[in-house]
Amino acid sequence: MYTEILRIIEGGLAKDTKKVYNYSKLLADKVGKDGDDRMSKMILKAIEARSATTVTMDELLTTPVDQESRLGIVDVIVPSKENIPIVLPKLIDNKIADFINVLKHQSQLMQKGVEMSNSLLLYGNPGCGKTTVAKYISEQTGLPLVIARFDAIVSSLLGNTAKNIRKIFEFADNKPCILFLDEFDAIAKARDDQYELGELKRVINSLLQNIDSFAKHNILIAATNHSELLDKAIWRRFNTVIEIGLPQEAEIIELIKTFTSDFKTEFNTDEKRLDRLAKLFTEKSPSDIRTIINNAKAQTVINDRDALHYEDVLVELFEFNHHGNLTVEKLVEFLNDNGIPQAAIADRMNVSIRQIRNYLNKQS
Repeated sequence: MYTEILRIIEGGLAKDTKKVYNYSKLLADKVGKDGDDRMSKMILKAIEARSATTVTMDELLTTPVDQESRLGIVDVIVPSKENIPIVLPKLIDNKIADFINVLKHQSQLMQKGVEMSNSLLLYGNPGCGKTTVAKYISEQTGLPLVIARFDAIVSSLLGNTAKNIRKIFEFADNKPCILFLDEFDAIAKARDDQYELGELKRVINSLLQNIDSFAKHNILIAATNHSELLDKAIWRRFNTVIEIGLPQEAEIIELIKTFTSDFKTEFNTDEKRLDRLAKLFTEKSPSDIRTIINNAKAQTVINDRDALHYEDVLVELFEFNHHGNLTVEKLVEFLNDNGIPQAAIADRMNVSIRQIRNYLNKQS
């Protein structure tokens, strides 16, 4: 018990809110086991009253700014109670669940003398869900997400960039929050890049020092689309490293169902059509899939149709894939190849079935 009291005092003197919270919970557990339930409840009530999303809101909303532009250099997202949809391969999902469990069991880990650096690096293709994962972890832990704004951090005055990085880490230090460094490669490029200036290399050294100091007592998540650009020393700073890749067929089907769950559809229970869509959406990111389906839903509403149909999604997928190279003939061929009857294509495009046949005959 004396150990917990000593650690609480240390945390209080160091303004380490997380340490105070965790050891106070341990103290409450021990007091309760010793038979003093009243004191145990009083300790828990005191620390729960200063929860992560209320105790520091004034501090969190007073965000630091870039000295040159006067722009804010962080955004703060307070977790809500809504469930963020997250669809990932089972092994990746398990790794993220393990990371969240470590965050939720800090008290028990500290009691056993296991003090870990709570740091996570996410990398992979754009639009695959790295930012969504960070928000999901925020929701699951109930901790506000402090997002570094690299458009404001990287100043035209290079000396200010290092100062901005330090400001961000100082702002998030010892607050009950998660610091999220998105587009991490903007400031974490390899120091052996011959095209980088000496000042930028000093910025990276400053970043490494701040990560080392911050990650001992706080939660840090970083994300990058360009892992190949990261300095080699960066990788060693993160306890957990996860690649968020493009979804495979099983995840694509789950994403389609998730993104269409608020609309009446006929294809979500049609295995053949779902499988066909899954194959057509191969190599698409979750962000791309969401965009295509949202465009189809928008057309459904605008045209006052009663449901979202399979061909609606096909049309938007075709337009997404071809951009400036759109022709009626190619669209007709695409719909026909993917199982849409000629009569339905004619009705969808408001032309005669004879014209549809003529288009298809030209292609053959």
